[in-house]
Amino acid sequence: MIEVPNDNQARPSAAVSEEGSYPIDLTGPRSHTLVRKPGVGSLSIGPSQLGKKADLHVASDAQINWNVFDIFATPAGSPWPRFLHYTGSDTGFLDWAQTRPIEEMAWTPVMSADTVVDASRSIIHGLHMDLDHSSARMSFKLPKEACHLKVSGDLSRLSATGILPSSLTLAPRTSRRRSDPPFMLPDMGELQQVTSLTLQNTPLGQPISLDILDRFPNLDSLSLWGNFCKLDLLARQARLTNLELRFMPDLERLPPLDTWPLLDRFIAYNVEETVGKRLRQQLKTRANTRPWGDHASVSQLRKPEWWTAEYGRPFSAWPKRLAKTANEAYNTALAALAEARSLADAEAAITAFTVRFNTLKGIETAEREDLGEAVWQLSQSNHHIGRPIPEEMAQGWFDAARDY
Repeated sequence: MIEVPNDNQARPSAAVSEEGSYPIDLTGPRSHTLVRKPGVGSLSIGPSQLGKKADLHVASDAQINWNVFDIFATPAGSPWPRFLHYTGSDTGFLDWAQTRPIEEMAWTPVMSADTVVDASRSIIHGLHMDLDHSSARMSFKLPKEACHLKVSGDLSRLSATGILPSSLTLAPRTSRRRSDPPFMLPDMGELQQVTSLTLQNTPLGQPISLDILDRFPNLDSLSLWGNFCKLDLLARQARLTNLELRFMPDLERLPPLDTWPLLDRFIAYNVEETVGKRLRQQLKTRANTRPWGDHASVSQLRKPEWWTAEYGRPFSAWPKRLAKTANEAYNTALAALAEARSLADAEAAITAFTVRFNTLKGIETAEREDLGEAVWQLSQSNHHIGRPIPEEMAQGWFDAARDY
């Protein structure tokens, strides 16, 4: 076994790139054992609640000695880990990144108070911040070199200043229901001056309104993922040279491709079938008048039933074993509700669905919320009761029957 020296020991001349187990002084002398596995370039650090999702368990408020990783390298000689995932409040990795560049960092801040975070002297090529695990606001000074920045969760908690990112991805927390009023992005301040923007949403959730694109005057590249409304407002983005549409079930108000005279790259992938066919023809017509200088394609056109099967139920992110059980229970409840002629019948169907998960392992907070959403969907399904099932009533049956 090779031991990693502490800060008071001389460091070996060669970096450690072999697989194996190494005691490290992560939060104190020999506090953790790092297991290097072949072909794995990532490392996840976080509280014990993350279970197997974290390779090294560290309390979210603990101070971390990030320099313990200086000794490690990939077989090719570059710094290891290449990709870091960290959940917690310690911003020491930003000081570390002043001398040891980070290739990709996924950070879930856990802050108890509003915080100023200074990355202005750090070198981070790709940074993803998930802002859904603390209620505090963050004032963030961006890295000194333009990075690829992604922000997800409650975007209103972030204000950012400094060097604009080379590309910006925003993935706001929206509701699961398409019927909810369109979501409006909060003011993103200086970040709205970027030239490359990606907006990510779920395909069948609350739509994001594209009204907000008027706040981004410099865009030449735009990528949309998921459900959006007011697509006709894309016509105002005359500077676009790149437009990408992915996993979009509704393109009804999309302007024709000749709306963007500078467009040189266009991708439509996993989009609704009707407009998708029209886009294919527009793609060919445009190529006859001005050939595409970059990639252009329209692929994976989807019928309405595909979206329902793939994204209509809240189990798509579950492990396969759990998802299979959940879908079987859902199908049984759906069939029972189709025959229901009284609220008592409906209660029995939803209760049977709920208790199916009382003895299963792996039902944590996220899964409980997914099951609550499934109960709402079931309560809105077809039945013979003669009046709607109130959401509060269905959730009451769910809460009364569950042990998770």
